Amino acid sequence: MSFGAKSRHVRGISAAVALLAIGASGCSVAESAKDGIKKAARQRSVFSLDVGDCYNPNTAPAAAGEEATEELAIEVVPCAEPHQAQIYGEFDLDDGAYPGDDALTEASDTRCAVEEKKFAPDTWAIPTDVGGSYYQPTKETWATGDRKVSCSYSKDSGKITGTLKSKPLSADAAAYLKNEYAYYDALWSKQPEAETVEDDLAGYKAQSAAVAAALDAHLAALQGVKQPETVKLRAQLEAADKKWKEAANAADADSLYAPYSSAYDAIDPAKSVAARKELGLATTVPDDMAAGWTS
Repeated sequence: MSFGAKSRHVRGISAAVALLAIGASGCSVAESAKDGIKKAARQRSVFSLDVGDCYNPNTAPAAAGEEATEELAIEVVPCAEPHQAQIYGEFDLDDGAYPGDDALTEASDTRCAVEEKKFAPDTWAIPTDVGGSYYQPTKETWATGDRKVSCSYSKDSGKITGTLKSKPLSADAAAYLKNEYAYYDALWSKQPEAETVEDDLAGYKAQSAAVAAALDAHLAALQGVKQPETVKLRAQLEAADKKWKEAANAADADSLYAPYSSAYDAIDPAKSVAARKELGLATTVPDDMAAGWTS
């Protein structure tokens, strides 16, 4: 019976972690032995991980839908060295009876998303081939009092060099990031299954209302930012907000199309690049976001 902590991928994020190869082709036996000793000396229990730790796992985390793998220890390395993963957050689950794998996964998904915003508020700065995984208790470790979940960035292939933790943000940058993703989350999470407005007018109106509400919060946070490109962007988003509200109140499909299309185009993330640059934030639109506005 294994008493390691489970390592899963966060649902909906693609991240396949490659195993560290010891004694690679072309290295001498002495070099391989030295590397092996160094790796062994850096092993740390998965129960003693700290936020910010950079590491190389000894087993690959399970992909979404697969049974979780278990692991007792990982190789903790200086973040300046190439590595495969980094702990960005941790939290303790509530006491009580073991909740089961599905409940643990749901809790880990939800709480790790919160912890990520603390560690790296500007998610545009995270490389596109870096995804998420986490270590969580097993039924056996739960019985011993283990309640800890460690949230981790992991790379699809190759290595990460340096920490992924965000640098300190200015007050203006923090205000900008506070609700930036909320309206995109509303857009995608409320996307009706029906491809045409005629087939689900109520659904498209509800989506428009949700995006408008999220935009309201973002615009409120931007009120105190006086930098010129950000002021310009706020004006564009205010116009988009009005269009989303117009779509939300449309009487029929014909009267929804025009404001919906205009509002959608107005929140193209590429239009925020100038303001982001002004605020010292990342300026490369993530691939998954850019795809929504690629014709």
